[in-house]
Amino acid sequence: MADGIRLNKYLSEAGVCSRRAADTHIENGKVTINGETAVMGQKVMPGDVVTFMGRKVQQKDRTVILAYNKPIGLTCTASKADPDNIFDHIDYPIRLQYVGRLDKDSQGLLLLTNDGDLSNAIQKSVNNHEKEYRVRVNREITEDFIRKMSDGVPILDTVTKKCKVRKIDDRSFMIVLTQGLNRQIRRMCDALGYRVVNLKRVRVCNVKLGNMRPGELRELSREEEAELRRIMGM
Repeated sequence: MADGIRLNKYLSEAGVCSRRAADTHIENGKVTINGETAVMGQKVMPGDVVTFMGRKVQQKDRTVILAYNKPIGLTCTASKADPDNIFDHIDYPIRLQYVGRLDKDSQGLLLLTNDGDLSNAIQKSVNNHEKEYRVRVNREITEDFIRKMSDGVPILDTVTKKCKVRKIDDRSFMIVLTQGLNRQIRRMCDALGYRVVNLKRVRVCNVKLGNMRPGELRELSREEEAELRRIMGM
């Protein structure tokens, strides 16, 4: 990550030794970072070369699940041809994939993982996994609008699944979807004569955006991951 990982933790996760043993090896000068003898408390940054007793240490690809607050203006793609691709703005040492898209003009919670099975389970619409959004539109929201959004809107040659919609104020509402059609909320609003001016995803299943800042990245807690896997039946 951008702040690095403590050297003893890095060695432990790579399977070299325990953290306690790593501290001893570091004190005894058996570990180097980029060719220089490492010191206690030093951090390993992405791209650093770590050696133990002359051998390069390769960190294992452990299973990770991250929560990311995607800012407006970044694209959910891994293509280097797109200068706004999210991965050029996420400094993380393990190759990840995003779970469900957020379009370039939208912001909020995006899950990132290297667990393909978990990613597929979350994205299957048939599983009815919830994703919650806060939406602001360009004009006053009516009860008729809330009812129609809730009951289903004809878009993309289908009718959207029934969903939970709650008015927040004159121009804002919360919506919980269990499907993920392309630009679904924007298309639903357009079909009813409204234009989305701000769209933020605030929850995926049990994982909440909370007070994360735009661009902030964090690992899920053990409790969050355990509950997410339980929901997925994994």
